[in-house]
Parts: sequence; structure tokens; C-alpha cells
Amino acid sequence: MQKRQFFTLTAGAALTAAALLSAPLGAFAGAPESFKIGLILPMTGQAASTGRQIEAAAKLYMAQNGSTVAGRKVELIIKDDTGLPDVTKRIAQELLVNEHVNVLAGFGLTPLALATAPLATQSKTPMVVMAAATSSITEASPFVVRAGFTVPQVTISMADWAPKNGIKRVITLVSDYGPGLDGEKYFKERFTFNGGQVVDSLRVPLRNPDFAPFLQKVRDEKPDALFVFVPSGNGAAVMKQFLERGLDKAGIKMIGTGDVTDDDQLNGMGDGALGVVTSHHYSADHNSPANKKFVEAFKKANDNMRPNFMAVGGYDGMRLIYESLKATSGKGDGPALLAAMKGQIFESPRGPVFIDAQNREVVQNVYLRKVEKKNGELYNVEFDVIKDVRDPAKTR
Repeated sequence: MQKRQFFTLTAGAALTAAALLSAPLGAFAGAPESFKIGLILPMTGQAASTGRQIEAAAKLYMAQNGSTVAGRKVELIIKDDTGLPDVTKRIAQELLVNEHVNVLAGFGLTPLALATAPLATQSKTPMVVMAAATSSITEASPFVVRAGFTVPQVTISMADWAPKNGIKRVITLVSDYGPGLDGEKYFKERFTFNGGQVVDSLRVPLRNPDFAPFLQKVRDEKPDALFVFVPSGNGAAVMKQFLERGLDKAGIKMIGTGDVTDDDQLNGMGDGALGVVTSHHYSADHNSPANKKFVEAFKKANDNMRPNFMAVGGYDGMRLIYESLKATSGKGDGPALLAAMKGQIFESPRGPVFIDAQNREVVQNVYLRKVEKKNGELYNVEFDVIKDVRDPAKTR
């Protein structure tokens, strides 16, 4: 009689190719009747707003598009990694080994995605990154597909805009991890190329950040503007302390990527946020039929919560998965799903989106936006667009 080998995962053990081969027969070939998506998100901890937004968007997509695709019942398994890489990796191992998921998705922060990438490679499981935005993530595994954005992609537009609008001397303030370092690097390179001067570069610890001493230093140095990148969920704290320290009254402008004026937090920032200019790939105020429908449905399903850029990454990530399952006629095989994700072109709530088949990066419009008040609420109102922007780190 043929014996089937089963194995258990010990705490902290690495998932190896040999271990995967000893999984139940057919586990990774789509043999189970249901098609399983392992959605790993920071539902608690510092990045909980990211998890909340992506979960809501994923559930909305399923509610709108059904839970059966190409004859397969779609099962969404949501796990909280608390924003810690070791937890993310352990959860991913368990989802692959015990649940036999067909796709891994989510990943609220770069360290969480990088911790999981080797497992995606070993198991040949597509890994749809909906949030984490360091450029190098797609290089960590050939099975990573980006559904969100990269920080360099949305940073260069601001570095082009600022020197044309009277901003010549800038200090950069970024969170001290992959995306922040990307933002610092690409802003400085492009801004300097355009004739501007970065007079100082400040890096704030990712965990338990205190922006006050850094902002005091900015006030003392008196640049024309402060360029800010912080993860989703931290923008309100930066804005609050920026105003408390009187940087606005000192004539220092705040500019940055859209994370700092996150739609999820913007109304809570108050009128002190008015006039802040950012560059990003999504605004809840984006004027298109697809976005108006998305925002209305999202708010209706989530007690009037406004969707942010993390939500659109989750929503479009689910679309990638659904369409790839359709394209493979429900087969669900990892390499086949991956191949079907490459090259997808579609109209997103953010605008037109293309998944580059060569590097699995998202190509999309980037918008310049200014915080304005509309109907008593604050919005990032778009006033210019740079079309079909690729990740500049992949075009060198």
C-alpha cells in the first residue's frame, strides 16, 4: 500500500522544498474542491488600519463578484500577523502546509512580505502584495505580483513638481525601513537633478515613532518644505505634531506621498491639513465612474468608512486572483495562476492599471493632489496626472 507522508510544523521551522514535497498528494495542485486565498494582514498593532482597509475591500470584491469562480468555491482565510515578520512567516507556513492555500495575499509592511517571499518560491505559490511598497519586493521571489504601488513610483512626481512651484530647499523625513529609504533616495535624486537642494535627511524609527524632536530640528533649519513618507496609519500623528510645533506658521510647507494624508485619517486631521500637496496613485475623490461606484459600495458595507489606497490595493489584488482563476479554467495551479496574472490590463477605481509581465510590477497613473474641503469634508483633490508611471527602480 502506498504511504502518504504527513508532516507537522515545529515552531520557527523553515518551510523547505523537501517538506513541501511531502505534503498530502495533490495539496498544491488544486485538488481540494475549494480555492483558498490566505490573506495575511496586520489586524492589530501599529498597522491595524491597513489590515482593516484591505480586509474590507477583499470582502467587498467577493460580495460583488460571487464566491464561485470557474466552478471553484473561493474561500478567504484571514490571519492577523500583528505586523511582525516572524509571525507572518509562521502563518504563511501554516497556510501552505495545513490549509493548502492556492494564493498568499495581503502583506501590510515590507518586512512582512520579505519574510514570506522564500516560501512562495519554494511552494510555487503566487503571492499578491496588496500593500507593502518597497521596490525590491518583486525581486525577492519570481512568484510575487504587485497589486498596490511602489514608493519610488509615487515619489518622483513630487520631486518634479516641488522645484517648479517655488520649493528649493527641502528636508526629508521618512520612517526608517525599506519604503522610507526608497522615498528618501528617489526624492533626493530627482529633486537634486531638478535643481533643488536637500539640506537634511531625517529617519524616524518605525516602531513607536516620536516625530517631535525631528520636527523641532526641521523648524530650526527653516527649509522651504518638509517632504514626508510614513506608513499608512501614521500620517495623523505627523500632521498633529507638525502643527503643534508651529511649522506651518513658520512658513514651512508639508509635501509628501499620499500616505501622509491618508483618506482613512484625513478628516480627523482637521483644517491644518488644508493645502498639503502630495503625489499618489489613489484618492477617494478620484473622479471616475468606477471609483464613485467603489467608494459608495465600500462606505455602505463598512459603516461609512472611507476607502484609502490600501483598500484599492486589496480590491484590485482580489481582481487579479479572480481573473487568473478564470483564465486557468479553475485549475488553480500556482505557475499557471502566476502566468495569468502577468499582463492583466483593467480599469481600477484608481484609473487604468497594467501588470508588467516582465517584472510583475503595477504600471499606473500617479496624481498630484491638494487637500481641500468639499461638502464639509477633507479630500485629496487631484489637479494633475502623470500617466502610465512605472517603478523607476526597474527602468534603470
